[in-house]
Amino acid sequence: MSTQLSAGGAEVTVDQDNGCRISSLRIDGTELLRQGAHYGAFPMVPWCGRTDGGRFRDGATVHQLPLNHPPHALHGFARDAAWRPARATATEAAFTYDLVDPWPYPGRVTQIVELSEDALTLTLGVETYGDSFPAQAGWHPWFLRDLGRGGEPAQITFDPAWQEERGADHIPTGKRIDPLPGPWDDCFGMPNGVDVTVTWPGALDVRVTSRAEWVVVYDEDPQAVCVEPQSGPPNGLNSLPQLVTPVDPLEVSTTWTWRRLG
Repeated sequence: MSTQLSAGGAEVTVDQDNGCRISSLRIDGTELLRQGAHYGAFPMVPWCGRTDGGRFRDGATVHQLPLNHPPHALHGFARDAAWRPARATATEAAFTYDLVDPWPYPGRVTQIVELSEDALTLTLGVETYGDSFPAQAGWHPWFLRDLGRGGEPAQITFDPAWQEERGADHIPTGKRIDPLPGPWDDCFGMPNGVDVTVTWPGALDVRVTSRAEWVVVYDEDPQAVCVEPQSGPPNGLNSLPQLVTPVDPLEVSTTWTWRRLG
């Protein structure tokens, strides 16, 4: 089952049975997202990117997560689960997902999808049903490198304050370095909020913004580029834990604003 939203020339499909991912984003009939069951734009929750060895510590307790991308645990569980629809109109929809075993804490995730004629806003909220726990949330969009209109491939423009040094195991070392030229599979810090533009010259650009301060940029795939706003860096359950408490849920949002350049 999927949910369709439309506003002006923009159309969005949400596949709630497959990780509540945005399986399609079409502007004036042009698809912006890579198609396929593992692509589109999926929420990363209750963690983002790689968790080192699948282990994280909460106080004195060490938890072991399944290694869904050995030797690490990758991108959370929600992208592989069916979500429940909560409400829907022509331009807005909300969905929920319950955190269950093998995540060691009970809780609920809500995703709200809001579409206008020139923007898509996604919001994730994580709440606990009991004890406080560390968590992360963000999104992993796969923007097509080539829109199939005969133009130039996608270009990424951004101005990060730093880059997280990446170890051979793809886990940040904890050292911040000056941003390096691509290709990237790297996390960057943007303390004034994520602000990255993907441009298809002569066709469209999409500006990805968020009050979150971390973004992973991945452009090593020949078919797509990824701009991933998230609440903390990879392995953040260990290096920069953000607690979800009964009075302080985790909430993060991102807005993608597009302009027609043709």
